[in-house]
Amino acid sequence: MKDDQTSLSGKIRCVAGERVAALADSRIFATLSITLGDIPAQLADVLRDRYCIVRELGRGGMSIVYLAEEPRHARRLALKVLRPQIAATLGRERFLREIKTTAALTHPHILPLFDSGEADGFLFYVMPYVEGESLRNRLDREQQLPLTDALQITTEIADALGFAHARHIVHRDIKPENILLEAGHAVLTDLGIAKAVTDAGADALADTGLAIGTAQYMSPEQAAGRRQMDGQSEMYSLASRSMVAGCHSRSVR
Repeated sequence: MKDDQTSLSGKIRCVAGERVAALADSRIFATLSITLGDIPAQLADVLRDRYCIVRELGRGGMSIVYLAEEPRHARRLALKVLRPQIAATLGRERFLREIKTTAALTHPHILPLFDSGEADGFLFYVMPYVEGESLRNRLDREQQLPLTDALQITTEIADALGFAHARHIVHRDIKPENILLEAGHAVLTDLGIAKAVTDAGADALADTGLAIGTAQYMSPEQAAGRRQMDGQSEMYSLASRSMVAGCHSRSVR
């Protein structure tokens, strides 16, 4: 019953988006002037032919995540929209170029990319909606994982990172929030996004107040501000004792 109500709310939002379009041309809205509270209505407008936004799932430093439905394939997706300041710093061309790298990766422990693009100033990308939870959610609930579970998650994510590193792709923000758990397995998400933002340049990033990476999980070279990272740096992040085992998981946020 709950799923039916959620689905209905998504359909209502799509209809609302069509009414917004009938009242005004969405192009009159400048991206940087759009507040976070305005984004769902505007997205319903500019993406209404492709996706129905159901509700917000969460917010991170770089993007806001929405649960969306794709009527064409009758499936639920995670639609991630870059924050306006980040989108302006990154730029359309760089975003679309870097996101192609992620789309080319096919691995059982890397969350695939289904779609991406730009719509009236919004930069977005679409991934599967994971029914499970993030590693962060589980660590918050259990504090410390059983050794067998910790080893399995570490092995699966290490395999995913090794696959990406062999293709000269680094994640740059390995943390429990970017590891999703579903059906007894771990998958890595947002691969390539942090790299695209970093490549926008240190000065531009400083203007947005965004720091790439999470202090608790950074390697020494990443913490020192080195822009050219390699696979060893990310393996350090994955091996940090707080990443999977949960030891002192709240000491630094």
